[in-house]
Amino acid sequence: METPVDINSEPKLLESTIPADLFRAYDIRGPVGLAGLNADIAYLIGLAIGSRTRELGQKTIVVGRDGRLSGSQLTAALVRGLCKTGLTVLNVGIVPTPLVYFSTNQLETNSGVMVTASHNPGHHNGFKIVLDGKTLTSQGITALRKRVQERDFVKSAVGKQINVVDIVQDYKNFILKQIQLKRRLKLVVDCGNGVAGKIAPDLYRKLGCEVIELFCEVDGRFPNHHPDPTMPENLSDLIDMVKKTASDIGLAFDGDGDRLGVVTNKGEIIWPDRQMMIFSMDLLSRLPGSDIIFDVKCSRHLPEIIKKHGGNPIMWCTGHSVLKAKLFEINALLAGEMSGHIFFKDEWFGFDDGIYVGARLLRIISQQDKSASEIFASLPNSINTPELKLPMAEEKKSIFMQKFIQKADFGDAKLITLDGLRVEFQNRWGLIRPSNTSPYLIFRFEADTEFELKRIQDIFKAELLNVDNTLRLPF
Repeated sequence: METPVDINSEPKLLESTIPADLFRAYDIRGPVGLAGLNADIAYLIGLAIGSRTRELGQKTIVVGRDGRLSGSQLTAALVRGLCKTGLTVLNVGIVPTPLVYFSTNQLETNSGVMVTASHNPGHHNGFKIVLDGKTLTSQGITALRKRVQERDFVKSAVGKQINVVDIVQDYKNFILKQIQLKRRLKLVVDCGNGVAGKIAPDLYRKLGCEVIELFCEVDGRFPNHHPDPTMPENLSDLIDMVKKTASDIGLAFDGDGDRLGVVTNKGEIIWPDRQMMIFSMDLLSRLPGSDIIFDVKCSRHLPEIIKKHGGNPIMWCTGHSVLKAKLFEINALLAGEMSGHIFFKDEWFGFDDGIYVGARLLRIISQQDKSASEIFASLPNSINTPELKLPMAEEKKSIFMQKFIQKADFGDAKLITLDGLRVEFQNRWGLIRPSNTSPYLIFRFEADTEFELKRIQDIFKAELLNVDNTLRLPF
């Protein structure tokens, strides 16, 4: 249970400008400290969020946090700000991000704040925000920053905080009523010392699985490996344990539990775009004609699979908030992106939840006599790279991208500028886009052969160096 907050205490407000780079495209996050995110800023952000929530006609809001060491202090300051605007705060304690989303539905608040920096380093923290049922996108985040800068806050009688202690069991019960496995599975669960460790192992045991735990103790220092399942090096322990224990599958989670990594019984990494192939086929077998959304980083084979099984593939921008917004805008039933955020809205609520997605995958595998490796081997595959990162200062990324798009010449390739630049040839493609959460440019390449993969990388390399010959490219 969370420590009670003195909602009448007033922190000393900072006079200095709040760092602009805390306010990103789909959340607020950055390093914790005097020059970064601290309790004073968290209080002001609480005032801003609370003010907007009151303007939307709402009186209650859910708050939760992950296991980061700065979480308690920042949450207390945030709650003070929220209460100052007259809100009743329902504090669900230390939980994965999906539990906050779930709580906004079950507790009928429609609004919530999760104190987390997801997969960022342990000394970072931040806020993921849902208001009136919608995850804030860049426009909403920018509006909050403007409120903070202008001190444009609602004045009201002070609200109160209520600790909610039973929501985790409600969440588990909801999933257990919906999902049943047809055969017992043995799996390894690697939570990377993130907050998913509080829920995932127990839930999967209750589904009937034999569960082997790996780094499931919540520790905000992340002492074993970084909690980011999109990086192959962070899955090496999971791969070893799956092979050692002859498990059916391995599941890995990021720091706040809204993203999933998958390893087969043979230790093969199944990236999220290939996970989406399985989920699309399963959903379309029951709901043909459904719209399915995927981001610009996904394999070209994914839309082919969706079409083949009677669905309508829609490519969209990267980012959990923009993808979720598109899902609700067009009433799609499934969306997913290469970073591991996957959204179900057929039997679920339409928010990204790595723990629930893991349960859906277990159900699919349990329904077949084949191993996980055999199931995924039946899907089309290409030679591809993981995300490749080029460090670049925040203030330079946008300028560089504009120059690159204007200057680069890719001949007769299909150019997609939905989010960065995706360059598609017949048997290969490449992508460059600015990260919205870190000071990097992100690259991804896919081709039918090693030769074609090198070819597309060489084409990109030549065009990039033509814009700036000092770049130290990661390929």
